[in-house]
Amino acid sequence: MSLTKEDLVRRIYEQVGLSRAQSKNALETVLELMKSSLESGEDVLISGFGKFCVRNKKERRGRNPKTAEDIKLRARKVITFKVSGVLKEKLNRGRRIED
Repeated sequence: MSLTKEDLVRRIYEQVGLSRAQSKNALETVLELMKSSLESGEDVLISGFGKFCVRNKKERRGRNPKTAEDIKLRARKVITFKVSGVLKEKLNRGRRIED
């Protein structure tokens, strides 16, 4: 199951008490702030959740899987996510490390 933007709007509406329109506007504002920060190369750190980072990937060689032809993949930017220790602990609570 995926958590959609509409699910988030509904939960904000139910838990915070804003109207549906205000809830949608609040979510859209937060997402736009995150997008603009990432577009400008800034990291986005949400305490207790994780960190979104922009990484530069260098140009590299690749292979077309259909034709097995060598191709050159252009340099690009990618977004990575590193989960916070707090969230990682919550996800793994009660799990034992097996030898």
